[in-house]
Amino acid sequence: MAKVPAKKASAKKASPAKASAKKTSPKKASPAKASPAKVSHAKVSTTTAGTAKASAAKGTTTSSLRVADVPAAFAGELGTKANAVYRAIFRELANPRAGTAKTKKRDEVSGGGRKPWRQKGTGRARQGSIRSPQWAHGGVVFGPQPRSYVSRLNKKERRAALVAALSDKFQHGAVSMLDSGDLGEPKTKAFATLLFGSPKAAKTGDRTLVVYASTELASVGPVLDRGMRNLERVTVTHTGALDVKDVVGYARLVLTTAAHDDLVAAHSGETR
Repeated sequence: MAKVPAKKASAKKASPAKASAKKTSPKKASPAKASPAKVSHAKVSTTTAGTAKASAAKGTTTSSLRVADVPAAFAGELGTKANAVYRAIFRELANPRAGTAKTKKRDEVSGGGRKPWRQKGTGRARQGSIRSPQWAHGGVVFGPQPRSYVSRLNKKERRAALVAALSDKFQHGAVSMLDSGDLGEPKTKAFATLLFGSPKAAKTGDRTLVVYASTELASVGPVLDRGMRNLERVTVTHTGALDVKDVVGYARLVLTTAAHDDLVAAHSGETR
C-alpha cells in the first residue's frame, strides 16, 4: 500500500517537466517564422514605390491650375439679369429643335370612308368612320404638327446674359486659370490629377467645363480634347462656341490664360 503513493508522486513530478518543454518550444520557433515576413514586406514596399515613380514619370504635366481673380468686367451686380439669362438659355435650347414631329388627323388616315354599321337597330353606338379619334388606329386630335421653335433675342440682351452668367461664376470662386504653356502629352491620368487631385476623385468631382481660346484651335485644342475626352465629368470647348447654357450648366469653369484674356477683352466695355 505504501508503493502506490510513490508512483503518483513520480507522475506528478514528470508532468511539469513536459509542460516546461512545451513552453520552451514556441520561443525557439518564433524568431525563425517572423524573419521571412519582414523580408517579404520590404520587397513589396520597394516594388510599389518603383511602379509609383514610373507611373508618375509617364503621366505628368508642367501646367498649373489656380483660382482666378474677379476682373472688373465681371464684378457688377447680378440681381437684374435673371430674366435675360432665362431667355438666352430658352433660346439656345429651343433653336436646335427640328420641329418635325407630326401626327395624322382623321382626314389624313387612309381608309374609313364607309360607315361601319347602320345608324339604328344594332344596339351599338352610332359611328360614322373607323378613323374617328375614339377608334384604334384612328386620327389624333390636337397632335403635334411641323413647326419652327426658333425664338429671337437681340444681340445686346444675349451679351448681357453671357456677362451675367460669367460674373456669377467669377464672384463665387468657380473659375480657375489653366496655364497652357506646356501641357505635355495628352494623358487622361495627368489631366484628372490636375483638375481633381486624383483619377479616383475625377469620377465623382464637380462637372467641369474647360474653355480654350479660338486662337488655340490648332495648338492647345487637340491636346485638351484628346486628354480629357475620357473624363466623364469634363467637357472641352472654345470661346467661339461658349454659350450661356454651358456656363450655367457646369459647376466649375477652367479657362486657359488666352481664353481668360479674350473674354475679359470682349466684355470689358459692357454696360450693366
